[in-house]
Amino acid sequence: MATETKIPFDETYIRTFSSGRGEPEWLTARRLEALERAERLPLPKPDKTKIEKWNFHGFARHTVESAAYASLDDLPDAVKALIEAGEETKNLYVQRNHTPAYVSLSEELKEKGVIFTDILTAAREHGDLLERYWMTAVKPDEHRLAALHAALMNGGVFVYVPKNVEIETPLQAVYIQDEDDIALFNHVIVVAEDNSRVVFVENYLSADRNGQASANIVAEVFANANARVFFAAVDHLASGVTTYVNRRGIAGRDGRIEWALGLMNDGNTVSENITRLVGDGSFGDTKTVVVSRGEQVQNFTTSVVHYGKHTEGYILKHGVVRDSATSIFNGIGKIEHGASKSSAEQESRVLMLSDKARGDANPILLIDEDDVMAGHAASVGRVDPIQLYYLMSRGIPRREAERLIIHGFLAPVVEAIPIDGVKNQLIEVIERKVQS
Repeated sequence: MATETKIPFDETYIRTFSSGRGEPEWLTARRLEALERAERLPLPKPDKTKIEKWNFHGFARHTVESAAYASLDDLPDAVKALIEAGEETKNLYVQRNHTPAYVSLSEELKEKGVIFTDILTAAREHGDLLERYWMTAVKPDEHRLAALHAALMNGGVFVYVPKNVEIETPLQAVYIQDEDDIALFNHVIVVAEDNSRVVFVENYLSADRNGQASANIVAEVFANANARVFFAAVDHLASGVTTYVNRRGIAGRDGRIEWALGLMNDGNTVSENITRLVGDGSFGDTKTVVVSRGEQVQNFTTSVVHYGKHTEGYILKHGVVRDSATSIFNGIGKIEHGASKSSAEQESRVLMLSDKARGDANPILLIDEDDVMAGHAASVGRVDPIQLYYLMSRGIPRREAERLIIHGFLAPVVEAIPIDGVKNQLIEVIERKVQS
């Protein structure tokens, strides 16, 4: 039986918070149900990682009202570096702590019925639509962190792309956390209706402050029949932020969900990424890069579950671990009974740059159908001495040769990022985490 945990907020707080933001009754009711569950549900149990003492709900403040930005010129330099001038800046959301600080969507996309707004505005203005998807890929009763998220959601975005609409330029969201002792419960929903296309890119940034904070992040992605969603993210939260992030996707018939994830947090992190290939002919591809340093502990689970026939699922995870950091990489390819003619492939590789670093790569295949293809590869080791020798023999110093090898090792995800500013940011973060 799970040990009960006292949550620092009660029913009165939830009702006041929800009504004060004009939320519909269904959302208030679901928040209250989740709050009741949160006190008795257990924490998730990531493989080989003990998280019982991590700071998931020891925050002092649930919301912080921060100043909005009147124009792009007012954005912090760190945010300006992530966005590109031109048409892309018309489709941009910036959130500062819990405040929607800048929101823009082109008139062309508005006329096509595209919705791109903060999650709490979506609850007020598109409540019936939001209700169909909110907490359906991630269930509030799965564990304590999912229930806490459902009860205390205080930020995030809602993206809705109608049938037959193809969005040519990426939609971009940037979330800035620059206050201590707060919690970010960010919820992201991306819905692509039949025959639609969308690229969504998000960034998490936080100031490297002395205080503690927590982040509980959920993203739910839905690619319906013959729809395609490309979801890219770079997470770079400071060392004082304890993070739980759960990104899940559901693909319908011939739907495609592709992930490119740069997981660069400096604090302790539990990350789950699950893609469910429900429809026949659906496709899921997850590419993830990680750099761990210091004494941080991180656990990453990536899973693709095949339900439909003729489905394809691919997992690629490359990690670099240095200092005394620990990173656990779990890759799960599961083919359910009836998902004939399906293919599940995965690769997990970890480079360890110091003697005290620990990296575990755990590939798992769960096959309940005969007529399928499945395979995996995993490795944990040092920088390849042959590659190092080759570069040094051309006059490249050892430190620079190692740097080049690491960048090449992480390139599959870096090159997949569709916005140059975000790609450059990821490169800079990798450089700093590897070389500092």
